Amino acid sequence: MKAKVKISFGAVVVLLLGSFVLPAPAQQDEENVRGAFLTSRPKEKPAKSSSAAKPVRRRPKTVSTSSPGSKKPDSMPANPTSSSTPGKSGKEPKVLAQRLGLGLTLFARDTNGLAVRVDPSHEFRNGDNVRILLETNADGYLYIFNTTDGGEPSMIYPGAEIDDAGNYIQSHVPFEIPSSTAEQERLRWFRFDEVAGNERLYFVFTREPLPNVPIEDDLIAYCRERKSPCAWKPDTDTWAQVQQALNAPLKTNKSQTYGKKQTASEHVASSRGIGLSQKDPEPSLIMMAVSTGSQSLVTSLDLIHK
Repeated sequence: MKAKVKISFGAVVVLLLGSFVLPAPAQQDEENVRGAFLTSRPKEKPAKSSSAAKPVRRRPKTVSTSSPGSKKPDSMPANPTSSSTPGKSGKEPKVLAQRLGLGLTLFARDTNGLAVRVDPSHEFRNGDNVRILLETNADGYLYIFNTTDGGEPSMIYPGAEIDDAGNYIQSHVPFEIPSSTAEQERLRWFRFDEVAGNERLYFVFTREPLPNVPIEDDLIAYCRERKSPCAWKPDTDTWAQVQQALNAPLKTNKSQTYGKKQTASEHVASSRGIGLSQKDPEPSLIMMAVSTGSQSLVTSLDLIHK
């Protein structure tokens, strides 16, 4: 990723593409997409201890993992469909979880240094700054990959120096990339420089960790042996699987409300791991998997500078 700082892009214009483009039949139930996503938020903001400093991104102990020595799968989590055929016991089959959903809001830094909602089609110039706020409707794992001008992909999240290399995301607890609470101001935004280029972000949200992709202690150990900054790069097979998953159908709803500043509740929620309620602002863009059995949701966002 081109940057003057470790966590910034080159100068860009943001465009929606790929799985953000809806066929006509899917447009008919856009409101159902937004409604299904937002109604899974709690009606009231969940209680949270005042001592909480920041979200915990490492896997909780209750999440099951493969036993030592067991063979890991060689592909991304599959997207099975549910079956209505009762099991041998005659009981109804287990009900699968809700459709995976991902909410995205793009913020730009205004002249006062505040984060303001901006339309993804807005044209950015040298010196502009943006930040992305993400929200999921289920617990899972978030990966963000980047390519520059169609070149070699690299993983920008999780990172060895971010969130203790964890990437566990809780339902409706917002996540900022980059974080507004970074120690240095220059690391709190993606800053666009004078270098033209096409940056594409890939957002991969899964119910279980991706096989063959290091996180937590494995990622820290990987980067310890390499020079800083360290960016893990997926192998050919893993990247092909991400590209294939990108073609899975999604239903999308895009808001037309922009210009509003990020609220205090959004900032506090993302920095301290507090879930958003139905009273809080909605994501600008919401994507949902078509099938309730989907184990992953993959989408992309282009960042282009002319």
